[in-house]
Amino acid sequence: MPKKLSLANRKKQAQRVVKQLATDYPIAECALNYETPYQLLIATILSAQCTDIRVNMVTQELFAKYPTAEDIAALPIAKIEKLVQSTGFFRNKAKNIKAASQKLMDEYDGQVPADLDALVALPGVGRKTANVVLGTAFGIPTGVVVDTHVGRLSRRMGLTAQADAVKVEAELIQLLPQKEWIQFSHRMIHHGRAICDARKPKCDQCHFANFCPQVGVTV
Repeated sequence: MPKKLSLANRKKQAQRVVKQLATDYPIAECALNYETPYQLLIATILSAQCTDIRVNMVTQELFAKYPTAEDIAALPIAKIEKLVQSTGFFRNKAKNIKAASQKLMDEYDGQVPADLDALVALPGVGRKTANVVLGTAFGIPTGVVVDTHVGRLSRRMGLTAQADAVKVEAELIQLLPQKEWIQFSHRMIHHGRAICDARKPKCDQCHFANFCPQVGVTV
């Protein structure tokens, strides 16, 4: 593995990455379908260990029938389990969705608070989910969302050597201007899906090739 770059060099590398991402993916939006901050919250909870495609299939039916916190808080847990079963870990997800919805009804009149501490206090909501909701639904950059794509690409591009998502985020926050935090994650996810695949990255088609160290890539 190549020697880890210094902080100054990683900041320069981050600038290159941000610039190329903006060129390649000028319009990059969240892959989860939603109409309200509440729906994005629920979709993000469901997305744990599940593909966005599958989540969107599930939430299309879920939100058509039960679009609000009031609707889902009133459902029996068994009904929620049946609706979200195909997303995996459905019993725990259903429990968290119902509990979070009830807490939103009890404390926030069914609305999602635009506050990091309030969000992470909801059942099933960690920092990553809170960052997704605040950044995507409210345009508030509270952190960098690190999913499998963002983590993998950040390591490949020499921005971090960390494997843990929390540690990756901490390093990316050092490297990136706050104004870039939201779009950086969306664009990295698009690049990970389109070009920088986990098993077969298309390095010959990649516009990052002249400055990407390709850490961990075998071609």
